[in-house]
Amino acid sequence: MNKRATTRSSIRKTHGCVACISLVAGLLLTTPRAVTAQSPEPASTRFVHRLSGPITLDGFSDEAAWQGIEPLPVTVYEPTYGSEPSERTEFRVGYDDDYLYLSGRMYTADPSTIRVNTLTRDTWSGDDTFGVVIDAFDDDETGSWVWVTPAGVRSDASISNDGEGRFNTSWNSFWDTATKVTDEGWFAEIRIPFSTLGFQDIDDQTVMGMTVYRWLGDRNERHTFPNHSPEWPFRRPSRAQDIVLEGVQSRRPVYITPYAVAGVQQSSELNAPGTAFELNDDATTEIGGDLRYNITDNLSIDLTANTDFAQVEADDQQLNLTRFSLFFPEKRQFFQERASVFEYSLGGSDRLFHSRRIGLSEGQSVRILGGARIVGRIGDWDVGLINMQSASEGSSPAENFGVFRFRREAFNPNSYLGGIVTTRAGEDGTYNVAYGVDGVIRFFGDDYFTARVAQTLDDELVRADQYDFADAATVSTRWERRRNSGFAYRLSTRWAGADYRPDLGFTTRTDFFRVRGWVVHNEFLEGTSAIRRVRPFQLGGSTSFRNDDGSLESADIRQQMELEWTSGSRLTGQVQWRYEDLTSPLEFADNSVVPIGTHRFVESEISFSMSQSNLLRTGLRANAGTFYDGWKAGFGISPTWNLSRFLELGAQLESNFVRFSDRNQGFDSHIARVRARAAVDNRLSVNAFIQYSSTDDLVGANIRFRFNIREGNDLWVVYNEGVNTDLERSIPRLTRTNARALVLKYTYTFIQ
Repeated sequence: MNKRATTRSSIRKTHGCVACISLVAGLLLTTPRAVTAQSPEPASTRFVHRLSGPITLDGFSDEAAWQGIEPLPVTVYEPTYGSEPSERTEFRVGYDDDYLYLSGRMYTADPSTIRVNTLTRDTWSGDDTFGVVIDAFDDDETGSWVWVTPAGVRSDASISNDGEGRFNTSWNSFWDTATKVTDEGWFAEIRIPFSTLGFQDIDDQTVMGMTVYRWLGDRNERHTFPNHSPEWPFRRPSRAQDIVLEGVQSRRPVYITPYAVAGVQQSSELNAPGTAFELNDDATTEIGGDLRYNITDNLSIDLTANTDFAQVEADDQQLNLTRFSLFFPEKRQFFQERASVFEYSLGGSDRLFHSRRIGLSEGQSVRILGGARIVGRIGDWDVGLINMQSASEGSSPAENFGVFRFRREAFNPNSYLGGIVTTRAGEDGTYNVAYGVDGVIRFFGDDYFTARVAQTLDDELVRADQYDFADAATVSTRWERRRNSGFAYRLSTRWAGADYRPDLGFTTRTDFFRVRGWVVHNEFLEGTSAIRRVRPFQLGGSTSFRNDDGSLESADIRQQMELEWTSGSRLTGQVQWRYEDLTSPLEFADNSVVPIGTHRFVESEISFSMSQSNLLRTGLRANAGTFYDGWKAGFGISPTWNLSRFLELGAQLESNFVRFSDRNQGFDSHIARVRARAAVDNRLSVNAFIQYSSTDDLVGANIRFRFNIREGNDLWVVYNEGVNTDLERSIPRLTRTNARALVLKYTYTFIQ
């Protein structure tokens, strides 16, 4: 039974459904539980105490208002579920008119074991942690995740898709914290404004989902409230405890954040006669700003003018050994707030909307004049609206970008129906429109069915009278069991027409039909075993067919095994068989070309990652096998060393060696990355990121100095440089410096 089935009826009004999707149910495998202890359903709804007096945010939680609140019961989630906690932990929760408060008393017998590995904001390096996941809208799908270390280092992230897959660490928001370390352990308080969370008030009651946890970095141990079984990720919103707050009357502040930017830059450009590359100097000064306001308790608007993202971290260099485009994630803060509302995934990295398409063209920034973003809930509907306007630059016309996303709960609290519309219109008359409907339905247990249908409309096809309704569409379906323990599985299908073109989205291929699936079994071991989890198999594969003649375009079958130790270390092995039918040559570096034809090849890979509990740790990877009509071998290493809380060093080396002996062709590719994070305290830090790509013959440096004066008040100094390592790869000869920039950015947030 769903955790809210017995509690929502007294708190929430029954929702009707505005649409239905015809579904076909399959036969559900009957599987035993991997952990013999019965997986608990969260307890009935817990009413949270309103604080009886003021709280001084100092970490200690010793005020009279805290004394009347009983600590929450905690359970050991890992490394051994249900075992006796090695240290005493006390969590308390309270609230007043404007804030939600959490306190943690992390008693520690030997305070020297408390881990503080870094002082850099938004960085977790195995430190001891006190954190909370809050499903503010009680929708079982989304969550706000904030955590703090004993040194007061703050981090936050947003969660979508009920905690399945990756979470968004680029999200930041307003909240406060204080910590103290004593000879008894460490203590923390977190204060989160209701204006940050948003909430729904029904009959003078507000229901939220909540999971509170403590992480002990030196022993890979996690304490949680409520009782979380390892069958599910501890951060899963649908497994959170329902809490009830009464009479919450949040104020609605206005956040006004002006910024000023000053900088100088050099760029290598071909001179007018076309005889040489020359460095051109340019100085810039800009002002702009953002405004945020909560229209209602659960609906906010963000306005931006002359938007600038000078302080955003550089992308990682990637090597492409496939026929498809590489995907780069969104890192810009303006697009992060409840970004999960705008999600419309079609499988893998494919999606109907990818905010990175706004203001970026072929990896280069395009000036954004301004825009607006509204996100939240209206009645029973989750809604999101974005409208942005870019400037005309060079050969790129000014463009307007629009997105409207809407969805609502249907059938049960873990299901929804919705739709999306995206538009991209240029001042030269070009346009692209995409629209779709989707639904995620939880049928029973942890089985979910997802269906999405979308279509695009492009001016180029319309003007050429070549537009075909069916060819401009895509359809995807997925049936899955979401579970970490026992058997889990996924079966998905995807069809896309030849004219499917979502200009504001991301797609790897068109004109195909694909079937993909996998089945996996995980077993969590009990007792004193050094092994926490065993994955004896994860068997999966996919087949993709061309639409025009139904021929097989590509296929793969893979088998993976994994061991996870109670220390947190992991060992993974995989064997993969692949089939590719090329209708055009496939080009790689150094003029290596794979010819047209059918290719079958097999690759094996083994990887090992050390526990985050180690101050010096690394990941290792090695693979080898056939590759089209040749062979490929590769390895990777990614060490990280926390020399002290003031300095963390990290590096990554990825090397691949490809040979096509029959044609005497081949290439070596190396990508090296070095990261250094230095901090004086939790407000003053420097991040240096230097990377080298042998394929691009380019070294890039991104160095960012940040002085976080207070939340919302930052001084950034950013230095970027690109250096060409092979000056003769182009005629005329390249300059050594490809590009260089020094930028100073200052932001200050006024709260009215």
